[in-house]
Amino acid sequence: MITITDSAKEKLSSLRKEANHDENYFVRVGVAGGGCSGLTYQLDFDNEMKDGDKVFEDKGVKIVCDKKSFLYLIGTELEFSDGLNGKGFAFNNPNASRTCGCGESFSV
Repeated sequence: MITITDSAKEKLSSLRKEANHDENYFVRVGVAGGGCSGLTYQLDFDNEMKDGDKVFEDKGVKIVCDKKSFLYLIGTELEFSDGLNGKGFAFNNPNASRTCGCGESFSV
């Protein structure tokens, strides 16, 4: 399962409204090759399901992940911070054995 914090829920809600996305849009998370640690996180809004997608709901937010990415993201929590130490979304991934300094890439 993939979960989100309250701060991530609030930010996703405001971003959805800014983009004029209706309730048919969901949050798509994924993993792609790249970055200084080998794999990078992906986060976007989408409204089209694909074969093999895994679907979760947490705090009223629909989260979708492709089957391959899910293997890397099992148990991950999506968090949002706008404090002095950084601003943006962060993936708290228990499967990551190494994370780069910026937190945008990881390896397992």
